[in-house]
Amino acid sequence: MAMRGWPLIKLLPQKTNFHFVKYARFAGVLSVVLCIAAIVSCFYPGLNMGIDFRGGASMEVSKPAGQVIELDRVREAVNGLNLGDVQVQGIARRDTNADDGSTAILRFQVPEGRDQTQVVNQVEGAISQAVGEVTYSGVSVVGSKVSGELFTSGLLALGVAIGLMFLYIWFRFEPQFGFGAVVGLLHDVILTFGLIVLFKLEFSLNMVAAVLTVIGYSMNDTVVVFDRLRENLRKYKTMPLRDVIDLSLNETLSRTIITGVTAVMVLAALAIFGGEALFGFSIALMFGIIIGTYSSIYVGAPIILLWGVKRGALADDAKPVKLGMASRP
Repeated sequence: MAMRGWPLIKLLPQKTNFHFVKYARFAGVLSVVLCIAAIVSCFYPGLNMGIDFRGGASMEVSKPAGQVIELDRVREAVNGLNLGDVQVQGIARRDTNADDGSTAILRFQVPEGRDQTQVVNQVEGAISQAVGEVTYSGVSVVGSKVSGELFTSGLLALGVAIGLMFLYIWFRFEPQFGFGAVVGLLHDVILTFGLIVLFKLEFSLNMVAAVLTVIGYSMNDTVVVFDRLRENLRKYKTMPLRDVIDLSLNETLSRTIITGVTAVMVLAALAIFGGEALFGFSIALMFGIIIGTYSSIYVGAPIILLWGVKRGALADDAKPVKLGMASRP
């Protein structure tokens, strides 16, 4: 009876019988190729470092509602100060959430050895002279030394998160489950970095938070699949391992789809209405959720198939069973 209020739920079959393992070899080759391409892209052309990691300053420049800021004149005025990379982009007003051309965000580098406060004052003076009276807000300055430390800390946070996830899976399941989960996490993180490079998204502290969230979501989905797999390994003691994996993936598929689609819908709204600051964050998270679902099916589970499972070690303690290694393809 409860289903009648949700007609679209009927589009999801109650029981599926997809042969996921059948395409594991092709998916594995595709994943390896994409990961290699993503790693290469992180060095050439490289990440588009934000002010947090590159060092520099950012500020919002605004005029009263209805008055347009000439972005070209702002850019020319700041370029005349020889500060290096200068980025000017129109954004929506904070008070009305409308993009009427009266507000822009300005990012520029602060040359090494120059006083940051003095440079910011020079920029404000040059802009005011070029476009008239404007209001400055949200001014933030990050030195190059601090930015380097932030970048190192961000990478360290990602490494620690992956290591802790591995320990959690290792203690909860068998070592091969932990290895499969960590490979899946690395796969998701590497491809997310590849997306950031491909679409030239600004890599900032917000993006580090997005990658950490992707790690958490991917691990959650992997744990659900592995838990069902372990349960079915105890239940179907003589079934070939590839068939048990297919069964487990099919049984968790509807839950995975519903959770993933719901999260993507929320993030899509955040990308559309969240403004420039949250756009890259939302895109990276949406991609991470999709690729995290893929890795649970075609990265983590196939590794367990290749490694094999001692089903006796997964049997209930009250009824120990020792059946040897599971069959391999």
